[in-house]
Amino acid sequence: MVPLDDVQGLILRSYGMDCAALFLLRVQDPAAARRTLGSLPVTAGTLWQEKPAFCVNLAFTIQGLAALDVSPASLNSFPQDFAAGAFSRCAEVGDIGPCSAENWDYGLGQPGLHAIVLLFAQSPDVRDAQTTLLRQTLVSSGAWSEVTTLPGDVLPGSVAHFGYRDGFSQPTVDCGLENPFPDKQPVAPAGEFLLGYPSQFDQFSYPVPVPDELGRNGSFMVLRILEQDCAAFDALLNQSEQRYGIEGELLAAKIMGRWRNGTPLSISPGSDSPIPPLATSDLNQYDYVPSDAILDAFNDRRGVRCPIGAHMRRANPRSSTIAGDGGSRHRIVRRGIPYGPLYDPSKPNDGIKRGLLGLFIGVSIKDQFEFLMSEWMNGSTFAPGIYGTTDPILGNSAEGENTFVIPRDNSTPLVISHFPRLVTTRGSAYTFLPSITGLRFIANLPPSLPSDTPSSTS
Repeated sequence: MVPLDDVQGLILRSYGMDCAALFLLRVQDPAAARRTLGSLPVTAGTLWQEKPAFCVNLAFTIQGLAALDVSPASLNSFPQDFAAGAFSRCAEVGDIGPCSAENWDYGLGQPGLHAIVLLFAQSPDVRDAQTTLLRQTLVSSGAWSEVTTLPGDVLPGSVAHFGYRDGFSQPTVDCGLENPFPDKQPVAPAGEFLLGYPSQFDQFSYPVPVPDELGRNGSFMVLRILEQDCAAFDALLNQSEQRYGIEGELLAAKIMGRWRNGTPLSISPGSDSPIPPLATSDLNQYDYVPSDAILDAFNDRRGVRCPIGAHMRRANPRSSTIAGDGGSRHRIVRRGIPYGPLYDPSKPNDGIKRGLLGLFIGVSIKDQFEFLMSEWMNGSTFAPGIYGTTDPILGNSAEGENTFVIPRDNSTPLVISHFPRLVTTRGSAYTFLPSITGLRFIANLPPSLPSDTPSSTS
């Protein structure tokens, strides 16, 4: 049984709050920084009797753990992918060219990030008040310095900047919490998202970093700052009927795998308003190649309903035929919130940065996040029928070199050539989310001797 009161709540549940602020921090005074950890109101995974006004979570880079005097023996017990960090592993996830670390913003284009304090709030006023308190606790005391703060806000209609509703497809984790959007996929073992439990791989559990009180019930989180080119996306849709013979909103649905209101193509390929209408709880109840399909029309092996290369089919192929082992072994928990103001189509060149603050959580950065990005998002042999292409949303092809293939029944597939770059990585960080016990362990560490302090270069 997972002790929910020992797990940081962000790992196992979406808070459903309208505002966020991510504080990117650097240790200034190790002893003082450790003391602040005991005063932060960190949100655990226990069930709420009443939804709080705000939630707080806390994650560390490997350099941050070292700066807080975690011992070298403990640091060496963490997996190499986490220890190397996002800055050093750009190529593994396709962050090359415009997405490479040399082009990152927000202080992430160079080493030095130690911690991320994640604040989620139900309103801007609550966020502002808690931001003031957090800065007093963390920065004004001289314990930490502020690299930057990243604000995020839910847009009207609860959509992302390209206009899609999101957040439906999350793993159901065997931990005692209910998934508001259950699907037909296997329930994920706790060890797929928490250290210290049997994992998604038979007879294998991921090693728990030492000591046990630091590593157990923790998980890893990747921060991604993903800038979205709304003008390029609008231009693609506005020109699609004339250039490719497909109506813009249908192309938008084919690119994502859902209509913008969340209705899956696999359930309703011709309209975003099926009859009878879908309840919100049913928006995740589908598969691409269901074994119990009664009608052949619901077996979408070829991708006629939902293209095999559609973003959400690449990100979670369900029962599709794909290269390598089954898709259920590489699922991740996705949290995120938009940043930047709502895009105004009448001002396509406003120069304002907008996009998504993405958080990707799992027990293994390498086997989950990096696998998904390298093999499924950027892999050109992800599945039969899409050779030579990358994901239409997150794929990092050179400008104009990617294509998007839309299979059609009894006719030649429609090929959208010279597909534009829609998303550019503007920063990333590999972090560790300790348990509540782990946070207390760090807070109570004695200072290390100067000779025990490991060097930090990555």
